[in-house]
Amino acid sequence: MTENQSDKTSKHKKERNLLAFTGAAALAALALSLAISALNSRRKKSNKKDLSGSNVRINLSASEILKLADRIIAKSKEVHDAVASVPLDKVTYANVLSPLADLEAHQFPLVQSCVFPKLVSTLEDVRKASAEAERRIDAHVLMCSKREDVYRVVKAFASKGEWMNPEAKHYIKCLVRDFEQNGLNLTVTKKEEVQRLRAQIEELSLQYIHNLNDDSSCILFSEAELVGLPPEYLKSLEKAGNDRYKITLRSHNVLALLELCQVGRTRRMVAAAYGKRCGEVNLSLLESLVELRHKYARLFDYSNYADYAVDPRMAKTSTKVFEFLEDISASLTDLATGELALLKDLKRKEEGELPFGIEDLLYYVKRVEEAQFDLDFGALKQYFPVDVVLSGILKITQDLFGLRFQEVADAEVWHGDVSVFSVFDLSSGELLGYFYLDIYTREGKYGHTCVVALQNGALSHSGQRQIPVVLLISQLQKGNGGHSGLLRFPEVVSLFHEFGHVVQHICNRASFARFSGLRVDPDFVEIPALVLENWCYESFSLKLISGFHQDITKPINDEMCKSLKRWRNSFSALKLKQEILYCLFDQIIHSTDNVDIVELFKHLHPKVMLGLPMLEGTNPASCFPRSAIGFEAACYSRIWSEVFATDIFASKFCDDLVNHHVGMQFRNKVLAMGGAKDPIEILSDFLGREPSINAFIDSKTKYSQ
Repeated sequence: MTENQSDKTSKHKKERNLLAFTGAAALAALALSLAISALNSRRKKSNKKDLSGSNVRINLSASEILKLADRIIAKSKEVHDAVASVPLDKVTYANVLSPLADLEAHQFPLVQSCVFPKLVSTLEDVRKASAEAERRIDAHVLMCSKREDVYRVVKAFASKGEWMNPEAKHYIKCLVRDFEQNGLNLTVTKKEEVQRLRAQIEELSLQYIHNLNDDSSCILFSEAELVGLPPEYLKSLEKAGNDRYKITLRSHNVLALLELCQVGRTRRMVAAAYGKRCGEVNLSLLESLVELRHKYARLFDYSNYADYAVDPRMAKTSTKVFEFLEDISASLTDLATGELALLKDLKRKEEGELPFGIEDLLYYVKRVEEAQFDLDFGALKQYFPVDVVLSGILKITQDLFGLRFQEVADAEVWHGDVSVFSVFDLSSGELLGYFYLDIYTREGKYGHTCVVALQNGALSHSGQRQIPVVLLISQLQKGNGGHSGLLRFPEVVSLFHEFGHVVQHICNRASFARFSGLRVDPDFVEIPALVLENWCYESFSLKLISGFHQDITKPINDEMCKSLKRWRNSFSALKLKQEILYCLFDQIIHSTDNVDIVELFKHLHPKVMLGLPMLEGTNPASCFPRSAIGFEAACYSRIWSEVFATDIFASKFCDDLVNHHVGMQFRNKVLAMGGAKDPIEILSDFLGREPSINAFIDSKTKYSQ
């Protein structure tokens, strides 16, 4: 019986005892019971271990969250007021930089204590209070970023050029940039225009997303038109008149159909309908968004929005992004051509001389993979019990990076399924940080796998180090009858990837909380986790993270390992070409004026996709949310990260997966730096040269058909 089940059983017993009383006796018994429960609750809480060095507050009530948020805001205002009052000719490190840096380091775990409950709490009132606290804090932070009095003082200190070290110089540069991104260095007229444009952009972006979310289009098909789809898929569909099935145009429905339906006409109809969603409405919104973004960027003296968006990132310029995407695309053309020819041949055998279209890609890729790889993913799942996978991940990362993980017994947590680990340096025994694992599904919990920084590492002005604390959230299924739940292989990869972010956060040694953990260049932040994903495809490590659920001493065999590695790279050139198509589209519209968006896609599609035309009547720009909000002019970033992660793995790790010396170099030269240095400098220092795309291209051709 789990701790949670035990609590419920105890509660039911108390309720049954109370029901035996009546009148005054019942009230007296209830009062006594509540008093005892309160006392036991305090005792239980007092017996929980505090995490030494962690300022994260667990299990705050709804009212406590809101009170803490108000105290955070009050303290922040006090410090900003104090900095603003410093005379411009008296600015020093001690009265400008140090107070702001210490405030950020001290308040981050308190802010997260208010915010993270909305992701994990079992109580609805706590989740609502957490969301409200986040709204209040965000509004305050936005207000602080517009304070001209603080900006003038920070700018005065920056102008003096008195740095204690390069990291402090980088920090003050970031502070100035944050203020100036809000237009504080502009004239009053331009500043007002910045705020007006920003509000318009936000409104149109959200409308674009709302339109997609609210879209309820569907298509009706007979069972004969859905041949190939499994019975459980058909059972999940709503039925309309004449025994026809309703396919709603949601991504999970559409992807399953495009991958499994044997009827080419059905695939084409669904792909075309999916590509027409929100048609002219969202096209008009995106055109307006792009125009407004260009105007916004020009207020800051950039020639276009792409240059504005890319400038603070690792790529630096939109020209560099174009060169990168075009080099990758050109390098993959021969391989992609061979992949496409294979798919066309298979379609010809199955469907005659019907032309191969973009809607056929997923279906025929799956058909070839089924024929070429002996991979039954349902059976493979039996080799990945959660406990075995986690144990393997912990062992690999400990050995590689010189760490020691130790579970903290009786630590205070928000749910019985949550566990906490201390992380120590293996050689010195120094406590490096903590991580929480909240990996099992439950009602009310955030629905995706992610890592949340709870406390950033930092070095105070007195020289005392604040240690990192981090949370890994997932939605894995628990096993039944005391058995460990089983993971699908993509879940294994996702878990390893996210644990890479945990290690990245814990191993950071930046002096400023601003550069700690995951607060790094967005073009760089995914690279360490993507490097670690490679261990999921190597025989040595696969056997460490696998074990048959009925006998965990039996890992997956060598043939399975080889098949997984080949499957990873199967048709990767074609798949990547399709992603590059969207990245180029995103970069072009954000770097050029007055682009005909529809004609641009029509032109790009056959050029990048080896002659395959865009589906007639579709308008991908109307249903491409990454260009509307969140990744505008930055869609390239995922490919960028993957390319350089591959270079790191191929150059340093692939010949010796447990090379502790290289692992420690990666920890000390890459992970420890965080955002304190330029990412290209960090990678060049580790690799001994500038990062390159060559290893990525080689990896795609090595395991191709």
